[in-house]
Amino acid sequence: MIVLGIDPGSITAGWALLKVTGSKTSYLDSGVLQFDKKTDFLTRTKEIKDKFQQLIETHSADEVALESLIFVKSPTALIKLSQTRGIMLSVLVDKFENKIFEYSPNLVKSSAVGHGHADKESVRKFLDMVLGKQDYKTHDESDACAIALCHIINRTNNKLMGGSNKSSSAKRGSSLKNALAHKIG
Repeated sequence: MIVLGIDPGSITAGWALLKVTGSKTSYLDSGVLQFDKKTDFLTRTKEIKDKFQQLIETHSADEVALESLIFVKSPTALIKLSQTRGIMLSVLVDKFENKIFEYSPNLVKSSAVGHGHADKESVRKFLDMVLGKQDYKTHDESDACAIALCHIINRTNNKLMGGSNKSSSAKRGSSLKNALAHKIG
């Protein structure tokens, strides 16, 4: 099974592909989609759709995990992020019906390092331990890897709970490192 992790953004969006084979999780590829920040947002929406469509056509995945909306101080930024996610979901929905999952930033961090307010560097160090050292261009790219890993550990509970990201292991605060200890090799 291949999982595509997505860290949505209206200027920069991270993506990562992780593969699960039996009890092993491995890194396949990751990158960043850059959108022209000099153009107004409405003009940029076509670029977002086209680049995201190209990503989906270029890389094969079985399931998709993306980060849910986060609290931001700027309502304008939240609106643009919401619209960007809508564009991305419109591209995903036909190919990945019932195979799209969403995780809060706090759940992703908690799954990786044990608490939901971990800094990005702590998450990145965890990724290096689990997936081997990778040359991530931005935090968006490493965040996408963390989102995909979070899905891998929570996917069984997601399927049992109808796609909800509130798994019993997440409620107990178990870390992704502990939960995957027997699976990563």
